[in-house]
Amino acid sequence: MKTFKKFIITTKPTNNDLVSGLLWQLDIDGINETDNGVIVFANSSKNISRDDIGIILREMIDEKLIESFYIQEETLEDKNWNEEYEKNVRVIEVTEKIVIKPSFKEYISKPGQIIITIDPKMSFGTGEHATTQLVLQLIEKYIHGGEKVLDVGSGTAVLGISTVLLSAASSLCIDNDEWCVLNGNENVNANYLSSKVEIRLAEIKQIEEKEFDLIVANINKHILLEIADEIKIKIKKNGTIILSGLLISDENDIVEKYTQLQFKLIEKITMDEWCALVFQLQ
Repeated sequence: MKTFKKFIITTKPTNNDLVSGLLWQLDIDGINETDNGVIVFANSSKNISRDDIGIILREMIDEKLIESFYIQEETLEDKNWNEEYEKNVRVIEVTEKIVIKPSFKEYISKPGQIIITIDPKMSFGTGEHATTQLVLQLIEKYIHGGEKVLDVGSGTAVLGISTVLLSAASSLCIDNDEWCVLNGNENVNANYLSSKVEIRLAEIKQIEEKEFDLIVANINKHILLEIADEIKIKIKKNGTIILSGLLISDENDIVEKYTQLQFKLIEKITMDEWCALVFQLQ
């Protein structure tokens, strides 16, 4: 039976958004945020250890983001994952219009709301994290109808799904993790969007499609810097890109790189320590 490593992490002071965001640079499978800290899951076949997590947390101490941390490690059988996840997942009203709910939670919608059904399982994109909420706020603003969208590093596909529910014509969601592709397809089907949202196991350099009206990427600074040239190739002239997974301190490096590629920064929004940036190709 497949097993997962479960790392229970507490920090002083508690800073779940920042800790979880930084830990996604590791090859982990999922994160749950609790009142006391975060719980990280990684397939036991992956080379993830307490030491790997400790390196990132010690860097946070060096940067005076936290004072101390404690990591407890356990082994979790695969069959228990859903029970673990369902204990903490909740309905999230991202904006007055966008609501994310798991299939097993009840929610009475209000007039004009768009309900996105997402069961994240091991994928990133529950709507809990600040960067997901920031991108969704911007998607609501920049989708006007009929757009061709690319979601890079799609995870649960919540972003790609939301663009179509907000009237985009189509969304191609790509991820290099097979579990995310499986989960993404489940969520697409749960929202009855298989004719408009495609989930594909791929990296951006592997896709042939171009001339996207909108590209969204909620990953991290290092990846966004690496794929900047590919993003430029895929976006159409005067097209829009929404980038997040970024700390506010990452802004200058991202703006410098994308400005060099003839992108113009047109908007920035923030939440806690995180930011999302909107660029237009000139």
